[in-house]
Amino acid sequence: MKKGLYLVPTPIGNLEDITYRSIKTLEKADLIFAEDTRVCKRLLSHYNISKPVQSFHHNNEHKVLEKAIESIKKNEITVLVSDAGTPAISDPGFLLVRACIENNIHVECLPGAVAFVPALVASGLPCDSFIFDGFLPHKKGRQTKLKELAEEQRTVVLYESPHRIKKLVGEIETYFGSDRRMVIVREISKIYEEYLRGTAAELKVILEERELKGEIVVVIHGKSKK
Repeated sequence: MKKGLYLVPTPIGNLEDITYRSIKTLEKADLIFAEDTRVCKRLLSHYNISKPVQSFHHNNEHKVLEKAIESIKKNEITVLVSDAGTPAISDPGFLLVRACIENNIHVECLPGAVAFVPALVASGLPCDSFIFDGFLPHKKGRQTKLKELAEEQRTVVLYESPHRIKKLVGEIETYFGSDRRMVIVREISKIYEEYLRGTAAELKVILEERELKGEIVVVIHGKSKK
């Protein structure tokens, strides 16, 4: 392995959903940057790995970036992990990767888990061409983004939190149309993995009687071509 930064995907649910190469990289790491050190240490403990772990997340990445680069330069193998899935995909990582490249530090991302791929593939909606837009803005720019995505002819893939999913489905019904087909996927690779399929109007009714929990991916059929 070359000296540098390695982005290691971690399980999005089932702890067995990690590659052998990822485990070996964690075992060889001199230092691990983690979104949540507690989550990271649980994973390391599961695989009997003991390594120094430091915090690197959205709330501190600007503040600790320069120090992180210096640490990477001093160590042989440095690893970045997020709480679940591939770092930098709706998680911290981009700033660190860019800074490493600017400092001529070797950067490598291992292939592995990312939540939106299994959700898209198993949704039953077209996956030959799609747009992934992560989490929508909470307030400013949200309406503009929804109007923009409503015109998208490719399949649209979003992340959403459980306490905002009802609001999102209502917004999709308003801006995309009540008959727009969509799939709500939650708890991928976990014991309560579930796919809710239907039109925006149908899913809105379903959610009036349910409170969803866990990690959620929303897959929306693109606008039909005229």
